[in-house]
Amino acid sequence: MVTRNRYYAGPPSDHFDGVRFFNPDQPATDRGLRDMLRWKLAGAAQRWPAMVPVTPAVPAARVPGIRVTMVGHASLLIQAAGVNILTDPVWSQRASPFRFAGPTRVTAPGIAFADLPPIDVVLLSHCHYDHMDVATLRRLQAAHAPLMAMPLGNDAIVRAAIPDARCIVGDWWDRLDLGGGISTTLTPAHHWANRWPSDVRMALWAGHHMTTPAGTIWFAGDTGYGDGRLFADIRARLAAPDMALIPIGAYEPRWFMAAQHVDPAEAVRIFRDVAAKQALGIHWGTFQLTDEAREAPRLALATALSAAGIPPRRFVAAHPGGVYDWAGD
Repeated sequence: MVTRNRYYAGPPSDHFDGVRFFNPDQPATDRGLRDMLRWKLAGAAQRWPAMVPVTPAVPAARVPGIRVTMVGHASLLIQAAGVNILTDPVWSQRASPFRFAGPTRVTAPGIAFADLPPIDVVLLSHCHYDHMDVATLRRLQAAHAPLMAMPLGNDAIVRAAIPDARCIVGDWWDRLDLGGGISTTLTPAHHWANRWPSDVRMALWAGHHMTTPAGTIWFAGDTGYGDGRLFADIRARLAAPDMALIPIGAYEPRWFMAAQHVDPAEAVRIFRDVAAKQALGIHWGTFQLTDEAREAPRLALATALSAAGIPPRRFVAAHPGGVYDWAGD
C-alpha cells in the first residue's frame, strides 16, 4: 500500500522525501512504542503542582515599539509597531486531542481571552497539540479573523477545521508578508509533527523570524540542538534578533527528548549562536509534557547563563502574565 501525504503534495526537497518531512543530516526524532514504554515505565517524572497562581496582564490595544506578553507555554502576544501577533495560541485546558485526557495546564493563561487586543496575525510553528489548538483558533477566527501564517501542510489542518481561515504558508526560508510593514521568514528547526499516529511528519515545523519597523523578533518554535549548524545559518542569513523567544523546557529524559527539544544549556548556546540581544525562555511551566520538575528549566537556565558569563537580565524565563519590552540598545 502506497502511503500518501494527506496535507501536502509538493516536490521532494532536501527535507521532504515526497511523503514525509525530515531533519536533514540530524538525529532521528521518531520514537516507537518500545521507547515510549521504556520512558514511562522508568517512573522518573517529577510531581508538578496542581495549579500555580498567575496574575493576568491586560494589554494595551496597540504598542508602537516591541512588547511581548507571556500567555503560557509557546503562546505569546507580540505587539510590534502597532501590529498584534499571537504565537501558537492555546487557551484550552488540555494540550490534547481529547477533553478528558492529556496534559492539563497548571497556570491560567497570562491574558484572559476576553482581554486580548485586536489580533491581526497568528503564527503557527507546527501541528502538535500544545502548539496548534483548533478550539482556540476557532475562537480567534470568530472574534478577530486574523491572518494565519504557518509552514507547509499545516494549512490543510487549519482549513479542515476553519474553512474561512485566511492562511498563508511557506517552506523553510520563505518570507511571508504579514501586513503593517511586518514580514516573517520561516526558519528551520530540528523537530517533527503529527496530529495522529498515522500522519507523522506529514506537515512541516518551523520557527518565525519577524522583521518589523520596531525591530526583529525570532520565535524559535520547538527544536533540538543537533549539530548547531542551523542556528549559525539563521544568523548568517537573517538579522540578529533584537528579541529571541527560545524554548527551555520539556527536555527530560535526554535520551528520548534531545533530538526534538533543547535543554536550558542548549538554549543558551542558541542565544549565542544567533547573536540575540535579548531572549525570553518559553515552553516551560504550563503543561507537564516530560519528566523534569516545573521549576527545573528556570533554575537550569540561571546556571547555564552564569557558566556562560551572560547577565541574567539578557535571557529571562518568561512567566504567564509577564510583560517584556524591548527598549533598544
